[in-house]
Amino acid sequence: METLISSLSTQHAFPIVHASDISAARRAGQKMALELGFNETRAGQLALIVTEAGTNLLKHAGEGVLYLSPAQSAGVTGVDVLAVDNGPGIDDVDACLRDGMSTAGTSGTGLGALRRLSDEFDVWSEPGDGALFFMRLWRDEAAPGLCGVEVGALTVPLAGEEECGDGWGVACDAKGASLLAVDGLGHGPLAAAAAQAALRELQRLPGAEPTALVNAAHDALRGTRGAALAAARIDFENDVVRLAGIGNIGAYVIDGDSRRALVSHNGIVGHNMRRVQEFSAPCPPGALCILHSDGIQTQWDLDRYPGLMARSPALVAAMLMRDFIRRRDDAMVMVVRRRSGR
Repeated sequence: METLISSLSTQHAFPIVHASDISAARRAGQKMALELGFNETRAGQLALIVTEAGTNLLKHAGEGVLYLSPAQSAGVTGVDVLAVDNGPGIDDVDACLRDGMSTAGTSGTGLGALRRLSDEFDVWSEPGDGALFFMRLWRDEAAPGLCGVEVGALTVPLAGEEECGDGWGVACDAKGASLLAVDGLGHGPLAAAAAQAALRELQRLPGAEPTALVNAAHDALRGTRGAALAAARIDFENDVVRLAGIGNIGAYVIDGDSRRALVSHNGIVGHNMRRVQEFSAPCPPGALCILHSDGIQTQWDLDRYPGLMARSPALVAAMLMRDFIRRRDDAMVMVVRRRSGR
């Protein structure tokens, strides 16, 4: 069974600076749960997760951002909640997750409640460097079958724009996973239309090899502004990733202490694409594949954040977006980890 998830599904970002912002995020979460077919009990759990996560941001960091986005695995839908702040951080994460532990004069049940309410939960924090929380709630109580990769991805439009011209997508089957990262030229609705056209090609050709997917996108984008684009295929049997890229998409494979950049050629998909060439790198179970648009700075180093590489890919994506967004263009980052034993 194929699993497909992409930025074609709506992602919500809520800056949290006041209690009313938490209410807005909760309402958006309830609407998303209804659209995805959550029952009343599961929708109530999601509302509590959003409320607790937002309240935690205000109490402990003063402000932060809540991201809500659909999740998908083996045909089952869910909702991801990310809470991101740049506050004082947490001295002892394990202690704070125990009920009764509080640094804000409260009953100390908020973080423990987040973990209990979520089907999947992860956290990263360092004193003086803020905190990142990831919560996932599936639509159904029974956990879905897992595909061979874990995915964390975020898009942020240029300030003042409603639509983001950057996009991402992942399709996973028993043999491997196909990744697509796209940056529509410029920003705004026309850039978003180019990105969406490329992602529809991934929907149409979910198991395609990188060269074939780039060529298909080139044809599909002829009537658009065009885009920078990178397509990759993780081959589970051979423990390798193959990538073909056109334009300024950053692509990296991190395995332990090794970080390898994969090269893209110059050009604009949909307009002037002279050469498509695949490059490959080892990608064993546990390795991270990171693709991002030029809205993310390239000078990032995950070693700055002790233990982050071992956390959920959603937390890695959140940190790269938090600390390395340029803010003069749309931004996208996608982090994909091969699951162990796949």
